[in-house]
Amino acid sequence: MKLYYKPGACSLASHIALIEAGEKFELEQVDTAEGKTASGGDFRAINPKGYVPALVLDEGETVTEGAAILQLIAERNPDAGLVPAAGGLGRTRVQEQLNFIASELHKAFGPFFSGKPLEGEARDAAVERVNGRMQLVEAMLADGRAYLNGAQFSVADAYLFVVTNWANFLGLSLDGVPNLKALVARVAERPAARAAMQAEGLLG
Repeated sequence: MKLYYKPGACSLASHIALIEAGEKFELEQVDTAEGKTASGGDFRAINPKGYVPALVLDEGETVTEGAAILQLIAERNPDAGLVPAAGGLGRTRVQEQLNFIASELHKAFGPFFSGKPLEGEARDAAVERVNGRMQLVEAMLADGRAYLNGAQFSVADAYLFVVTNWANFLGLSLDGVPNLKALVARVAERPAARAAMQAEGLLG
């Protein structure tokens, strides 16, 4: 299979999950602004939506949308323990978390990546929205759990790590969400996360 990615983008979560799962895969970087892959291909021919991630399976099917790709990786590799067993509330909780991260937290960061300067009241409003979404996650982690679903790392944690970590590159403090900050640091030290970040040129 092949993962089309942009360094540090939400596709990093899929990259981490593939390594956690022990999958064999190729990587190809995408310039989403130009719509070109590193090999010169037309990325929109692979994913008409024009954004990463896109995962091309060995059987030829292409899957898009990070939350869907993360669930697919977890379900194809049950021994990796990246999602609780189907049919239980634990599985539903991970799906709930993935949906929240995608539709609320990830979306809240959108104004920072619009390509236009974000200043004044517009920046203040964007910061407030991000902080509000992070506070909801902080409340979930307030019982001392190591990861979103308890003691077990899941694909939702990979996604949460990537999105929340954008704050560090945007000058947004995580001091007001200490439990979330600790989770981000915890995931950053996982060998799969370090390997993915190294491969994407994100570690010095």
